[in-house]
Amino acid sequence: MRDFVNLVVDLDERLDVALGSAVAEIDIGLADRIDETTLAWIDETFGGSWSSEAHAGANVVARREGRPVGFATYDPRGLRFAWLRGLATARDVGIFGPFGVAPEERGREIGRALLLLALAALRARGYSRALIPAVGDERLIRYYAEIAGARVAERFEAAAWSKPRPRALVMASGSGTNLQAVLDRSRDGSLPIDVVGLVANDARAHAIERARAVGVPAIHVLPWKRAERTRAQYDTELLEAVADVAPDLVLLLGWMHLLDEPFVRAFPHLLNVHPAFLPLDPERDDVGMPDGTRLPAFRGAHAVRDAIAAGSAWTGATLHAVTPATDRGPVLTRKPLRLLPGEDEAAALARLHPIEHDLVAAGIRRWLYER
Repeated sequence: MRDFVNLVVDLDERLDVALGSAVAEIDIGLADRIDETTLAWIDETFGGSWSSEAHAGANVVARREGRPVGFATYDPRGLRFAWLRGLATARDVGIFGPFGVAPEERGREIGRALLLLALAALRARGYSRALIPAVGDERLIRYYAEIAGARVAERFEAAAWSKPRPRALVMASGSGTNLQAVLDRSRDGSLPIDVVGLVANDARAHAIERARAVGVPAIHVLPWKRAERTRAQYDTELLEAVADVAPDLVLLLGWMHLLDEPFVRAFPHLLNVHPAFLPLDPERDDVGMPDGTRLPAFRGAHAVRDAIAAGSAWTGATLHAVTPATDRGPVLTRKPLRLLPGEDEAAALARLHPIEHDLVAAGIRRWLYER
């Protein structure tokens, strides 16, 4: 987590001069609502955390031969990032970003045109200043200054939002590869949380050994023995075990037991990784993919297996907030993965695990910035 700045741009007549010289030999258009194909392309191309932000705003989209190759979001609403609690709240300030151009299109005029068109759209909406938030790369700071006259308005120490380091409890049922990735990144400092507990519902789960190997202090192994206790009794035992650790964050990383509503209500900071590319709209039962196809959302316990059985060309992964409705909570990060011809479930999961590891880490960092 590196430090970053908020930049501010004056939306005055100088923008008109700059916009007049921005030329791109490509289709570029403004859209109040961005289509799902472009949102899925954003996740595939830029790592999985920007589509929900783009979905929250209006967009300028660049296309070549009908395919998206760049986008710029402006005036997003309802975002809760910590860096949007200062200058961004001023009535005359509109938000710019996120903003991305496909790698093969960089170095051309597309990025400049997208940036200036989005800033012009903010001006047309009545804003006199634009905020370009959370810029952590000196090259980007210089880029925004050169193209749009941006200047530094606010500075942030990223580590401030993880002090003290949040206490995380993981719930897992299987091998624990996502748990291991979280443990590794916690120890190397790239993920500023402390894993203080594990709950496993299978005594054979390798996640238990992974937690013991690094000295996770609270490890609960709680199989549901149906002959000995009811579902309600078991759910109460789960709730008590997690509450005993008093976590700031609960992570479901390969947890194979539906949690009841009292549990979900008791732990509002509850995130789940799901092996499917879920729609941003939790009410939808299908989802658009980068190639324009639509697929079932593949919610449930065997999402990759179900996708293969359905003849889907795609799978993916999503980190989402947990609600009482299964696999329908707000999306933090997601990314699609194209299935290979003849690929079986084990092979697809092997390729999917590294994507899950990155999505979980990015989603936890987003949680830190939004809490």
